[in-house]
Amino acid sequence: MEPLINTAQRLLAAAWRKRLYVLATSWAICLLGWTVVMLLPPNYEASAQLYVAADPVLTPLLRGIAINGNSEQEFNLLRETLLSTPNLQQLIEREGLRAQGPGAREALIRSLRSRVTVVPQSPNLFTIHYVGHDPHRAYDIIEGLVNIYVERATVHNQGDIDNAGKFLQSQITYFHDQLKALEARRAAFQAKYLDLLPGINGVSAVQSASEHVHKLETTLQDAKAEQGLLTEELAKTKPLLSSGQTAAGNPALAAALANLARLRQKYTNDYPGVQAAEREVQTLEHAPSSGGTSSYSLPVANPVYEALHLKLLQTQTAILTLTRELARARTERTKLNTLARSQPGIEAKFINLNRNYGVLQKEYQDLISRREAMRIGAAANIDANQVQLQVISPPVQPRLPIGPNRRLLLIAVLILGIGAGFGVGILLGELEGRVQSEADLRTFGLPIIGHISDLAPAPSAAAPVMQLGIAGGLLLSVFGALFIATFMIGNLG
Repeated sequence: MEPLINTAQRLLAAAWRKRLYVLATSWAICLLGWTVVMLLPPNYEASAQLYVAADPVLTPLLRGIAINGNSEQEFNLLRETLLSTPNLQQLIEREGLRAQGPGAREALIRSLRSRVTVVPQSPNLFTIHYVGHDPHRAYDIIEGLVNIYVERATVHNQGDIDNAGKFLQSQITYFHDQLKALEARRAAFQAKYLDLLPGINGVSAVQSASEHVHKLETTLQDAKAEQGLLTEELAKTKPLLSSGQTAAGNPALAAALANLARLRQKYTNDYPGVQAAEREVQTLEHAPSSGGTSSYSLPVANPVYEALHLKLLQTQTAILTLTRELARARTERTKLNTLARSQPGIEAKFINLNRNYGVLQKEYQDLISRREAMRIGAAANIDANQVQLQVISPPVQPRLPIGPNRRLLLIAVLILGIGAGFGVGILLGELEGRVQSEADLRTFGLPIIGHISDLAPAPSAAAPVMQLGIAGGLLLSVFGALFIATFMIGNLG
Protein backbone atom coordinates (compact mmCIF):
# COMPACT_ATOMS: atom_id res chain seq x y z
CA MET A 1 0.00 0.00 0.00
CA GLU A 2 2.88 2.38 0.87
CA PRO A 3 4.43 2.15 -2.62
CA LEU A 4 1.12 3.17 -4.13
CA ILE A 5 0.87 6.15 -1.81
CA ASN A 6 4.42 7.19 -2.63
CA THR A 7 3.72 6.88 -6.35
CA ALA A 8 0.56 8.97 -6.06
CA GLN A 9 2.37 11.66 -4.11
CA ARG A 10 5.16 11.74 -6.67
CA LEU A 11 2.70 12.06 -9.59
CA LEU A 12 0.69 14.78 -7.88
CA ALA A 13 3.85 16.66 -7.10
CA ALA A 14 4.90 16.47 -10.73
CA ALA A 15 1.47 17.73 -11.82
CA TRP A 16 1.66 20.57 -9.27
CA ARG A 17 5.02 21.69 -10.60
CA LYS A 18 3.52 21.74 -14.14
CA ARG A 19 0.19 23.25 -13.07
CA LEU A 20 0.33 25.93 -15.71
CA TYR A 21 0.50 23.25 -18.38
CA VAL A 22 -2.32 21.42 -16.64
CA LEU A 23 -4.53 24.52 -16.74
CA ALA A 24 -3.58 25.35 -20.32
CA THR A 25 -4.27 21.83 -21.56
CA SER A 26 -7.59 21.58 -19.71
CA TRP A 27 -8.73 24.98 -20.98
CA ALA A 28 -7.73 24.18 -24.55
CA ILE A 29 -9.41 20.77 -24.67
CA CYS A 30 -12.57 21.96 -22.88
CA LEU A 31 -13.01 25.06 -25.05
CA LEU A 32 -12.41 23.08 -28.22
CA GLY A 33 -14.66 20.22 -27.16
CA TRP A 34 -17.47 22.48 -25.92
CA THR A 35 -17.36 24.45 -29.14
CA VAL A 36 -17.71 21.25 -31.14
CA VAL A 37 -20.55 20.04 -28.92
CA MET A 38 -22.47 23.29 -29.24
CA LEU A 39 -21.98 23.30 -33.00
CA LEU A 40 -23.22 19.74 -33.47
CA PRO A 41 -26.37 19.74 -35.63
CA PRO A 42 -29.55 18.41 -33.99
CA ASN A 43 -30.86 14.98 -34.92
CA TYR A 44 -34.52 14.48 -35.77
CA GLU A 45 -36.27 11.13 -35.98
CA ALA A 46 -39.25 10.26 -38.16
CA SER A 47 -40.95 6.88 -38.05
CA ALA A 48 -43.93 4.93 -39.37
CA GLN A 49 -45.53 1.70 -38.19
CA LEU A 50 -47.02 -0.86 -40.61
CA TYR A 51 -49.19 -3.90 -39.99
CA VAL A 52 -49.49 -6.95 -42.25
CA ALA A 53 -51.86 -9.81 -41.37
CA ALA A 54 -54.09 -12.34 -43.09
CA ASP A 55 -57.84 -12.06 -42.80
CA PRO A 56 -58.81 -14.43 -39.93
CA VAL A 57 -62.08 -15.45 -41.61
CA LEU A 58 -61.27 -15.49 -45.31
CA THR A 59 -57.92 -17.28 -45.09
CA PRO A 60 -59.25 -20.50 -43.46
CA LEU A 61 -62.23 -20.41 -45.81
CA LEU A 62 -60.01 -20.42 -48.90
CA ARG A 63 -57.51 -22.96 -47.58
CA GLY A 64 -57.32 -25.89 -49.98
CA ILE A 65 -59.47 -24.32 -52.73
CA ALA A 66 -57.46 -21.26 -53.73
CA ILE A 67 -53.82 -20.44 -54.38
CA ASN A 68 -52.72 -17.63 -52.12
CA GLY A 69 -50.84 -15.23 -54.40
CA ASN A 70 -50.40 -12.55 -51.74
CA SER A 71 -49.00 -14.21 -48.66
CA GLU A 72 -47.52 -12.68 -45.55
CA GLN A 73 -44.17 -14.25 -46.43
CA GLU A 74 -44.00 -12.15 -49.57
CA PHE A 75 -44.65 -8.98 -47.57
CA ASN A 76 -41.99 -9.97 -45.07
CA LEU A 77 -39.55 -10.45 -47.92
CA LEU A 78 -40.42 -7.00 -49.22
CA ARG A 79 -39.83 -5.62 -45.74
CA GLU A 80 -36.40 -7.23 -45.53
CA THR A 81 -35.43 -5.86 -48.96
CA LEU A 82 -36.90 -2.41 -48.37
CA LEU A 83 -33.41 -0.87 -48.05
CA SER A 84 -32.13 -2.47 -51.24
CA THR A 85 -30.26 -0.28 -53.72
CA PRO A 86 -33.12 -0.09 -56.30
CA ASN A 87 -35.57 1.04 -53.62
CA LEU A 88 -33.18 3.69 -52.27
CA GLN A 89 -32.45 4.92 -55.80
CA GLN A 90 -36.14 5.27 -56.41
CA LEU A 91 -36.45 7.16 -53.11
CA ILE A 92 -33.66 9.56 -54.13
CA GLU A 93 -35.32 10.29 -57.46
CA ARG A 94 -38.78 10.63 -55.96
CA GLU A 95 -37.79 12.96 -53.13
CA GLY A 96 -35.36 14.98 -55.23
CA LEU A 97 -32.37 14.33 -52.98
CA ARG A 98 -29.25 15.98 -54.32
CA ALA A 99 -26.55 13.58 -55.46
CA GLN A 100 -24.27 14.76 -58.28
CA GLY A 101 -22.27 12.01 -59.91
CA PRO A 102 -22.15 8.26 -59.36
CA GLY A 103 -19.82 8.59 -56.39
CA ALA A 104 -22.08 11.08 -54.63
CA ARG A 105 -25.13 8.95 -55.35
CA GLU A 106 -23.43 5.87 -53.92
CA ALA A 107 -22.41 7.82 -50.82
CA LEU A 108 -25.97 9.09 -50.41
CA ILE A 109 -27.30 5.53 -50.69
CA ARG A 110 -24.89 4.34 -47.99
CA SER A 111 -25.87 7.28 -45.79
CA LEU A 112 -29.57 6.50 -46.16
CA ARG A 113 -28.99 2.81 -45.46
CA SER A 114 -27.09 3.66 -42.27
CA ARG A 115 -29.72 6.14 -41.06
CA VAL A 116 -32.82 4.06 -41.86
CA THR A 117 -33.68 1.06 -39.69
CA VAL A 118 -36.51 -1.43 -40.10
CA VAL A 119 -37.41 -2.92 -36.73
CA PRO A 120 -39.79 -5.94 -36.67
CA GLN A 121 -41.80 -5.73 -33.47
CA SER A 122 -43.86 -8.86 -34.10
CA PRO A 123 -44.45 -11.24 -37.01
CA ASN A 124 -47.10 -8.86 -38.31
CA LEU A 125 -45.91 -5.46 -37.10
CA PHE A 126 -42.77 -3.49 -37.95
CA THR A 127 -41.53 0.11 -37.71
CA ILE A 128 -39.39 2.18 -40.08
CA HIS A 129 -37.08 4.75 -38.42
CA TYR A 130 -34.93 7.51 -39.92
CA VAL A 131 -32.60 9.87 -38.03
CA GLY A 132 -31.34 13.01 -39.77
CA HIS A 133 -30.47 16.65 -39.25
CA ASP A 134 -33.39 18.05 -41.27
CA PRO A 135 -36.88 17.34 -39.84
CA HIS A 136 -38.62 17.95 -43.14
CA ARG A 137 -36.23 15.64 -44.98
CA ALA A 138 -36.66 12.95 -42.33
CA TYR A 139 -40.41 13.10 -42.79
CA ASP A 140 -40.12 12.94 -46.60
CA ILE A 141 -37.79 9.95 -46.49
CA ILE A 142 -40.05 7.91 -44.17
CA GLU A 143 -43.13 8.80 -46.17
CA GLY A 144 -41.35 7.84 -49.39
CA LEU A 145 -40.27 4.47 -47.97
CA VAL A 146 -43.80 3.72 -46.79
CA ASN A 147 -45.18 4.57 -50.23
CA ILE A 148 -42.53 2.45 -51.94
CA TYR A 149 -43.33 -0.53 -49.69
CA VAL A 150 -47.08 -0.29 -50.30
CA GLU A 151 -46.67 0.26 -54.04
CA ARG A 152 -44.18 -2.54 -54.46
CA ALA A 153 -46.37 -4.87 -52.44
CA THR A 154 -49.33 -4.15 -54.70
CA VAL A 155 -47.39 -4.14 -57.94
CA HIS A 156 -45.35 -7.17 -56.94
CA ASN A 157 -48.47 -9.12 -56.06
CA GLN A 158 -50.37 -8.14 -59.18
CA GLY A 159 -47.30 -8.78 -61.29
CA ASP A 160 -46.88 -12.25 -59.81
CA ILE A 161 -50.54 -13.01 -60.47
CA ASP A 162 -50.27 -11.78 -64.06
CA ASN A 163 -47.07 -13.73 -64.68
CA ALA A 164 -48.53 -16.87 -63.13
CA GLY A 165 -51.71 -16.43 -65.18
CA LYS A 166 -49.75 -16.05 -68.42
CA PHE A 167 -47.61 -19.06 -67.63
CA LEU A 168 -50.62 -21.24 -66.77
CA GLN A 169 -52.46 -20.15 -69.89
CA SER A 170 -49.46 -20.92 -72.07
CA GLN A 171 -49.15 -24.37 -70.49
CA ILE A 172 -52.89 -24.99 -70.86
CA THR A 173 -52.71 -24.05 -74.54
CA TYR A 174 -49.69 -26.30 -75.01
CA PHE A 175 -51.33 -29.31 -73.36
CA HIS A 176 -54.59 -28.64 -75.23
CA ASP A 177 -52.74 -28.78 -78.56
CA GLN A 178 -50.93 -31.94 -77.47
CA LEU A 179 -54.24 -33.55 -76.49
CA LYS A 180 -55.84 -32.68 -79.82
CA ALA A 181 -52.90 -34.12 -81.74
CA LEU A 182 -52.90 -37.28 -79.63
CA GLU A 183 -56.67 -37.66 -80.00
CA ALA A 184 -56.31 -37.48 -83.79
CA ARG A 185 -53.53 -40.10 -83.71
CA ARG A 186 -55.57 -42.35 -81.46
CA ALA A 187 -58.69 -42.07 -83.64
CA ALA A 188 -56.68 -42.87 -86.78
CA PHE A 189 -55.05 -45.82 -85.01
CA GLN A 190 -58.43 -47.14 -83.88
CA ALA A 191 -59.89 -46.80 -87.36
CA LYS A 192 -56.94 -48.67 -88.89
CA TYR A 193 -56.80 -51.51 -86.37
CA LEU A 194 -60.39 -51.60 -85.14
CA ASP A 195 -60.66 -55.39 -85.26
CA LEU A 196 -57.46 -55.92 -83.28
CA LEU A 197 -58.11 -53.43 -80.50
CA PRO A 198 -60.11 -53.97 -77.30
CA GLY A 199 -63.64 -52.65 -77.36
CA ILE A 200 -65.62 -50.90 -74.69
CA ASN A 201 -65.73 -54.06 -72.58
CA GLY A 202 -61.96 -54.50 -72.88
CA VAL A 203 -62.20 -57.50 -75.28
CA SER A 204 -60.72 -57.35 -78.79
CA ALA A 205 -62.43 -58.64 -81.94
CA VAL A 206 -59.95 -61.54 -82.10
CA GLN A 207 -60.88 -62.64 -78.60
CA SER A 208 -64.58 -62.17 -79.34
CA ALA A 209 -64.27 -64.28 -82.49
CA SER A 210 -62.52 -67.08 -80.62
CA GLU A 211 -65.10 -66.99 -77.83
CA HIS A 212 -67.93 -67.01 -80.41
CA VAL A 213 -66.46 -70.07 -82.17
CA HIS A 214 -66.10 -71.87 -78.85
CA LYS A 215 -69.67 -71.03 -77.92
CA LEU A 216 -71.02 -72.26 -81.28
CA GLU A 217 -69.01 -75.49 -81.00
CA THR A 218 -70.45 -76.14 -77.56
CA THR A 219 -73.98 -75.39 -78.72
CA LEU A 220 -73.54 -77.65 -81.77
CA GLN A 221 -72.30 -80.50 -79.60
CA ASP A 222 -75.32 -80.13 -77.33
CA ALA A 223 -77.67 -80.11 -80.34
CA LYS A 224 -76.10 -83.27 -81.77
CA ALA A 225 -76.37 -85.00 -78.42
CA GLU A 226 -80.03 -84.02 -78.22
CA GLN A 227 -80.53 -85.33 -81.77
CA GLY A 228 -79.16 -88.70 -80.75
CA LEU A 229 -81.39 -88.91 -77.72
CA LEU A 230 -84.46 -87.95 -79.74
CA THR A 231 -83.62 -90.56 -82.38
CA GLU A 232 -83.33 -93.28 -79.75
CA GLU A 233 -86.56 -92.22 -78.10
CA LEU A 234 -88.35 -92.03 -81.41
CA ALA A 235 -87.28 -95.61 -82.21
CA LYS A 236 -88.82 -96.79 -78.94
CA THR A 237 -92.13 -95.00 -79.47
CA LYS A 238 -95.01 -96.58 -81.51
CA PRO A 239 -96.11 -94.42 -84.38
CA LEU A 240 -99.71 -95.82 -84.21
CA LEU A 241 -102.03 -96.65 -81.36
CA SER A 242 -105.26 -98.65 -81.21
CA SER A 243 -108.47 -96.73 -80.53
CA GLY A 244 -108.52 -98.14 -77.00
CA GLN A 245 -105.19 -96.56 -76.34
CA THR A 246 -106.21 -93.16 -77.54
CA ALA A 247 -107.77 -90.31 -75.75
CA ALA A 248 -111.23 -91.28 -77.02
CA GLY A 249 -111.02 -94.73 -75.51
CA ASN A 250 -109.06 -93.90 -72.40
CA PRO A 251 -109.13 -90.29 -71.13
CA ALA A 252 -106.46 -91.05 -68.52
CA LEU A 253 -104.10 -92.35 -71.22
CA ALA A 254 -104.75 -89.27 -73.31
CA ALA A 255 -103.83 -87.03 -70.42
CA ALA A 256 -100.69 -89.06 -69.70
CA LEU A 257 -99.60 -88.91 -73.35
CA ALA A 258 -100.14 -85.15 -73.47
CA ASN A 259 -98.09 -84.73 -70.31
CA LEU A 260 -95.28 -86.90 -71.72
CA ALA A 261 -95.24 -84.96 -74.98
CA ARG A 262 -95.03 -81.67 -73.09
CA LEU A 263 -92.17 -82.86 -70.89
CA ARG A 264 -90.17 -84.24 -73.81
CA GLN A 265 -90.32 -80.86 -75.50
CA LYS A 266 -88.59 -79.32 -72.49
CA TYR A 267 -86.35 -82.10 -71.06
CA THR A 268 -84.34 -85.10 -72.14
CA ASN A 269 -85.31 -88.71 -71.49
CA ASP A 270 -83.00 -88.85 -68.47
CA TYR A 271 -85.07 -86.29 -66.65
CA PRO A 272 -86.91 -88.00 -63.76
CA GLY A 273 -90.20 -86.38 -64.68
CA VAL A 274 -90.00 -87.75 -68.24
CA GLN A 275 -89.20 -91.25 -67.00
CA ALA A 276 -92.13 -91.16 -64.57
CA ALA A 277 -94.49 -90.01 -67.35
CA GLU A 278 -93.26 -92.88 -69.62
CA ARG A 279 -93.99 -95.43 -66.91
CA GLU A 280 -97.45 -93.95 -66.41
CA VAL A 281 -98.19 -94.17 -70.16
CA GLN A 282 -96.97 -97.79 -70.36
CA THR A 283 -99.17 -98.71 -67.41
CA LEU A 284 -102.26 -97.12 -68.96
CA GLU A 285 -101.54 -98.70 -72.37
CA HIS A 286 -101.62 -102.20 -70.91
CA ALA A 287 -104.67 -101.55 -68.73
CA PRO A 288 -108.08 -102.81 -70.02
CA SER A 289 -110.24 -100.17 -71.61
CA SER A 290 -113.25 -98.98 -69.67
CA GLY A 291 -115.21 -98.36 -72.85
CA GLY A 292 -117.22 -100.77 -74.97
CA THR A 293 -116.29 -104.46 -75.67
CA SER A 294 -115.65 -104.05 -79.37
CA SER A 295 -113.19 -106.68 -80.63
CA TYR A 296 -111.89 -104.53 -83.46
CA SER A 297 -110.29 -101.05 -83.16
CA LEU A 298 -108.80 -98.84 -85.91
CA PRO A 299 -105.19 -97.66 -85.46
CA VAL A 300 -104.63 -93.93 -84.84
CA ALA A 301 -101.48 -91.72 -84.82
CA ASN A 302 -99.50 -91.63 -81.61
CA PRO A 303 -99.26 -87.97 -80.44
CA VAL A 304 -96.07 -88.69 -78.50
CA TYR A 305 -94.41 -90.03 -81.63
CA GLU A 306 -95.49 -87.00 -83.57
CA ALA A 307 -94.15 -84.63 -80.88
CA LEU A 308 -90.81 -86.46 -80.81
CA HIS A 309 -90.60 -86.41 -84.56
CA LEU A 310 -91.31 -82.67 -84.64
CA LYS A 311 -88.70 -82.05 -81.97
CA LEU A 312 -86.19 -84.13 -83.93
CA LEU A 313 -86.83 -82.11 -87.08
CA GLN A 314 -86.33 -78.87 -85.14
CA THR A 315 -83.08 -80.15 -83.69
CA GLN A 316 -81.80 -81.19 -87.09
CA THR A 317 -82.65 -77.75 -88.48
CA ALA A 318 -80.81 -76.09 -85.60
CA ILE A 319 -77.78 -78.34 -86.25
CA LEU A 320 -77.67 -77.28 -89.88
CA THR A 321 -77.93 -73.62 -88.90
CA LEU A 322 -75.23 -73.93 -86.23
CA THR A 323 -72.95 -75.76 -88.66
CA ARG A 324 -73.17 -72.96 -91.22
CA GLU A 325 -72.74 -70.27 -88.54
CA LEU A 326 -69.76 -72.12 -87.05
CA ALA A 327 -68.11 -72.30 -90.44
CA ARG A 328 -68.50 -68.55 -90.92
CA ALA A 329 -67.22 -67.88 -87.38
CA ARG A 330 -64.16 -70.07 -87.94
CA THR A 331 -63.44 -68.27 -91.19
CA GLU A 332 -63.70 -64.88 -89.42
CA ARG A 333 -61.49 -66.10 -86.58
CA THR A 334 -58.86 -67.33 -89.02
CA LYS A 335 -58.88 -63.97 -90.83
CA LEU A 336 -58.51 -62.00 -87.58
CA ASN A 337 -55.77 -64.30 -86.30
CA THR A 338 -53.87 -63.88 -89.56
CA LEU A 339 -54.26 -60.10 -89.30
CA ALA A 340 -53.13 -60.12 -85.65
CA ARG A 341 -50.02 -62.17 -86.51
CA SER A 342 -49.16 -59.76 -89.28
CA GLN A 343 -49.37 -56.76 -86.92
CA PRO A 344 -47.66 -57.74 -83.65
CA GLY A 345 -47.70 -55.29 -80.70
CA ILE A 346 -50.80 -53.42 -81.88
CA GLU A 347 -52.53 -53.71 -78.53
CA ALA A 348 -49.37 -52.61 -76.69
CA LYS A 349 -49.09 -49.57 -78.96
CA PHE A 350 -52.71 -48.72 -78.33
CA ILE A 351 -52.24 -49.09 -74.56
CA ASN A 352 -49.24 -46.78 -74.76
CA LEU A 353 -51.28 -44.22 -76.69
CA ASN A 354 -54.05 -44.39 -74.08
CA ARG A 355 -51.54 -44.05 -71.25
CA ASN A 356 -49.95 -40.97 -72.83
CA TYR A 357 -53.37 -39.53 -73.44
CA GLY A 358 -54.36 -40.13 -69.80
CA VAL A 359 -51.20 -38.43 -68.53
CA LEU A 360 -51.72 -35.41 -70.77
CA GLN A 361 -55.37 -35.17 -69.84
CA LYS A 362 -54.56 -35.29 -66.12
CA GLU A 363 -51.94 -32.55 -66.48
CA TYR A 364 -54.40 -30.50 -68.51
CA GLN A 365 -57.13 -30.83 -65.89
CA ASP A 366 -54.67 -30.02 -63.08
CA LEU A 367 -53.56 -26.84 -64.87
CA ILE A 368 -57.16 -25.74 -65.35
CA SER A 369 -57.86 -26.39 -61.66
CA ARG A 370 -54.79 -24.37 -60.69
CA ARG A 371 -55.83 -21.52 -62.94
CA GLU A 372 -59.26 -21.37 -61.34
CA ALA A 373 -57.74 -21.61 -57.85
CA MET A 374 -55.37 -18.76 -58.73
CA ARG A 375 -58.31 -16.65 -59.92
CA ILE A 376 -60.14 -17.27 -56.66
CA GLY A 377 -57.00 -16.41 -54.68
CA ALA A 378 -56.41 -13.24 -56.72
CA ALA A 379 -60.00 -12.15 -56.20
CA ALA A 380 -59.64 -12.78 -52.48
CA ASN A 381 -56.42 -10.77 -52.29
CA ILE A 382 -57.49 -7.83 -54.40
CA ASP A 383 -61.26 -7.59 -54.05
CA ALA A 384 -61.75 -9.07 -50.57
CA ASN A 385 -58.45 -7.81 -49.09
CA GLN A 386 -57.39 -11.21 -47.77
CA VAL A 387 -54.05 -9.86 -46.53
CA GLN A 388 -54.48 -6.56 -44.70
CA LEU A 389 -51.69 -4.04 -45.20
CA GLN A 390 -52.26 -1.04 -42.94
CA VAL A 391 -50.17 1.95 -41.94
CA ILE A 392 -50.85 1.93 -38.20
CA SER A 393 -48.77 5.01 -37.40
CA PRO A 394 -48.18 7.27 -40.41
CA PRO A 395 -45.04 9.43 -40.51
CA VAL A 396 -45.21 12.84 -38.81
CA GLN A 397 -42.73 15.67 -39.27
CA PRO A 398 -40.67 15.85 -36.03
CA ARG A 399 -40.55 19.13 -34.14
CA LEU A 400 -38.13 18.36 -31.32
CA PRO A 401 -34.74 16.78 -31.84
CA ILE A 402 -33.78 13.51 -30.21
CA GLY A 403 -30.09 14.44 -29.92
CA PRO A 404 -27.30 14.96 -29.53
CA ASN A 405 -27.36 14.90 -25.71
CA ARG A 406 -25.33 18.09 -25.29
CA ARG A 407 -25.38 18.10 -21.48
CA LEU A 408 -23.90 14.64 -21.32
CA LEU A 409 -21.33 15.57 -23.95
CA LEU A 410 -20.39 18.81 -22.05
CA ILE A 411 -19.77 16.78 -18.90
CA ALA A 412 -17.73 14.25 -20.84
CA VAL A 413 -15.60 17.03 -22.39
CA LEU A 414 -15.01 18.58 -18.94
CA ILE A 415 -13.86 15.27 -17.49
CA LEU A 416 -11.72 14.65 -20.54
CA GLY A 417 -10.13 18.10 -20.37
CA ILE A 418 -9.28 17.89 -16.67
CA GLY A 419 -7.95 14.36 -17.07
CA ALA A 420 -5.89 15.35 -20.11
CA GLY A 421 -4.46 18.37 -18.21
CA PHE A 422 -3.33 16.20 -15.32
CA GLY A 423 -1.94 13.69 -17.75
CA VAL A 424 0.14 16.34 -19.54
CA GLY A 425 1.42 17.73 -16.23
CA ILE A 426 2.42 14.29 -14.93
CA LEU A 427 4.09 13.43 -18.21
CA LEU A 428 6.13 16.64 -18.28
CA GLY A 429 7.08 16.22 -14.61
CA GLU A 430 8.28 12.68 -15.20
CA LEU A 431 10.32 13.75 -18.19
CA GLU A 432 12.36 16.14 -15.97
CA GLY A 433 14.09 13.24 -14.22
CA ARG A 434 13.97 14.94 -10.81
CA VAL A 435 14.38 12.87 -7.67
CA GLN A 436 11.76 13.73 -5.11
CA SER A 437 12.54 11.42 -2.20
CA GLU A 438 14.75 8.68 -0.82
CA ALA A 439 12.33 6.14 -2.32
CA ASP A 440 13.08 7.56 -5.78
CA LEU A 441 16.80 7.02 -5.15
CA ARG A 442 16.26 3.44 -4.17
CA THR A 443 14.80 2.74 -7.60
CA PHE A 444 18.29 3.17 -9.06
CA GLY A 445 19.63 0.21 -7.03
CA LEU A 446 22.44 2.19 -5.39
CA PRO A 447 23.34 2.00 -1.66
CA ILE A 448 22.00 4.98 0.29
CA ILE A 449 23.90 6.14 3.37
CA GLY A 450 21.37 8.79 4.42
CA HIS A 451 19.50 11.89 3.27
CA ILE A 452 19.53 15.61 4.23
CA SER A 453 16.29 17.55 4.44
CA ASP A 454 15.86 20.83 2.52
CA LEU A 455 16.72 23.59 4.93
CA ALA A 456 15.50 26.38 2.62
CA PRO A 457 12.24 27.98 3.74
CA ALA A 458 9.23 26.70 1.74
CA PRO A 459 7.68 29.31 -0.55
CA SER A 460 4.12 30.41 0.11
CA ALA A 461 1.51 28.24 -1.73
CA ALA A 462 -1.30 30.76 -1.37
CA ALA A 463 -0.70 32.50 -4.69
CA PRO A 464 -0.47 29.32 -6.81
CA VAL A 465 -3.52 27.88 -5.13
CA MET A 466 -5.43 31.10 -5.77
CA GLN A 467 -4.36 31.13 -9.41
CA LEU A 468 -5.40 27.51 -9.79
CA GLY A 469 -8.72 28.19 -8.09
CA ILE A 470 -9.48 31.19 -10.27
CA ALA A 471 -8.59 29.31 -13.46
CA GLY A 472 -10.64 26.30 -12.39
CA GLY A 473 -13.55 28.46 -11.31
CA LEU A 474 -13.61 30.24 -14.65
CA LEU A 475 -13.54 26.89 -16.40
CA LEU A 476 -16.47 25.66 -14.35
CA SER A 477 -18.30 28.95 -14.93
CA VAL A 478 -18.00 28.53 -18.67
CA PHE A 479 -19.22 24.94 -18.30
CA GLY A 480 -22.20 26.07 -16.24
CA ALA A 481 -23.12 28.78 -18.72
CA LEU A 482 -23.06 26.32 -21.60
CA PHE A 483 -24.99 23.75 -19.56
CA ILE A 484 -27.73 26.29 -18.91
CA ALA A 485 -27.67 27.37 -22.53
CA THR A 486 -28.65 23.86 -23.63
CA PHE A 487 -31.95 24.32 -21.78
CA MET A 488 -32.54 27.76 -23.17
CA ILE A 489 -32.03 26.90 -26.82
CA GLY A 490 -33.94 23.63 -26.46
CA ASN A 491 -31.43 21.48 -28.24
CA LEU A 492 -31.72 18.61 -25.82
CA GLY A 493 -34.44 16.05 -26.42
